[in-house]
Amino acid sequence: MLIRIPRRSEPKPSEITPKAVYEDRRRFLRTAAVAGAGAAFPALWWSGPAVAGRKLPGVRHNAQYSTDEEWTDYDDVTSYNNFYELGTGKDDPKRNARRLKTRPWSIAVEGECEKPGVYDLEDFIQPYALEERVYRLRCVEAWSMVIPWVGFELRRVLERARPTSRAKFVAFESVYDPKHLPGQKRRILDWPYREGLRIDEAMHPLTILAVGLYGEVLPNQNGAPLRLVVPWKYGFKSAKSIVRIRFTETQPPTAWNTASPHEYGFYSNVNPAVDHPRWSQKKERRIGEFFKRRTLPFNGYAEEVAHLYAGMDLRKYY
Repeated sequence: MLIRIPRRSEPKPSEITPKAVYEDRRRFLRTAAVAGAGAAFPALWWSGPAVAGRKLPGVRHNAQYSTDEEWTDYDDVTSYNNFYELGTGKDDPKRNARRLKTRPWSIAVEGECEKPGVYDLEDFIQPYALEERVYRLRCVEAWSMVIPWVGFELRRVLERARPTSRAKFVAFESVYDPKHLPGQKRRILDWPYREGLRIDEAMHPLTILAVGLYGEVLPNQNGAPLRLVVPWKYGFKSAKSIVRIRFTETQPPTAWNTASPHEYGFYSNVNPAVDHPRWSQKKERRIGEFFKRRTLPFNGYAEEVAHLYAGMDLRKYY
């Protein structure tokens, strides 16, 4: 007999809102958010470092690209992080989050494209409708979370820049600010942090740039103000605090592949049949759960993305 122990995040029966009241409230909030999005959005992004935790207006839930699995607790998602610019411990990013200065912020789009440019954060985000997508994210260390991200498809940005026929990859570069970011005072990685995708991976509709989670502005410790989310990749294939997006003809260097090529390949696909040199990839532990679960190929997104790697030896191209 299994005894289910309620999680601390679960409400008491007396606290549960009746379904009819809840649905009416959702309809009201959705209408109000859409009506006010035009006026609220610029003010929201201009509000400076205290912006984290504020609700994002006009967000549409995208059920097509969302899992129906239970969300990981917000406190776990925002306090158990890999963000080496803010420290190597899992609790370091939250503790040092205030050191990351997210205003002013600009993003450069450059390389093999017809329309390069440098954009202020607000101008960069403004053309795109924000969506909520609930993704599984599995880290190379074999722990995983389910997170409701808020963002927009990366391909919209790429299409706007008009990549040339020579563009085969998309490279990302994170903020470099050793004066304020404690991790960058140490040679943990070859700073600034760099990541890369093949252009068809970057153009896939599952690949997004996130500006929030749980309907709120992205906290600093989770990669504010703009981060990459690729749900079928390992957790480290998630460039945070992005300042540069570059189209390249050749495969770009990436931080973890440069630091330890025998452990971290360029592709970083979730392949449970291939062990990491220091641990098995066959199982994973979902944050908030006691027992481990079986790891799925491509983190459970094989139906959507396996065709991108048809004919490739995924033991060699790990």
